[in-house]
Amino acid sequence: MSNREKILDDLARFAGGTVEIISGAKGQARESFKSRIDDLAQTLDLVPREDFERLEAMVITLREEQEELKKEIKALKAKKTTSKKAK
Repeated sequence: MSNREKILDDLARFAGGTVEIISGAKGQARESFKSRIDDLAQTLDLVPREDFERLEAMVITLREEQEELKKEIKALKAKKTTSKKAK
């Protein structure tokens, strides 16, 4: 192997090692950022998306039930008023 080939081989190894280091640093930075965001969300007492969506579905169901009950009450009041007039 000539001197030039050894230099190119060393440069290739160095470049490969550099890429591995950069990839590792990128992963660490991402994990660190995610950890800080999670800590901030915990500090601010934010609700996870899944919990919010579950609660939103419950509220929608309860509103629908409430509207049905309002209709039933209105119908019962109308029936009561009609029966009083008939007497």
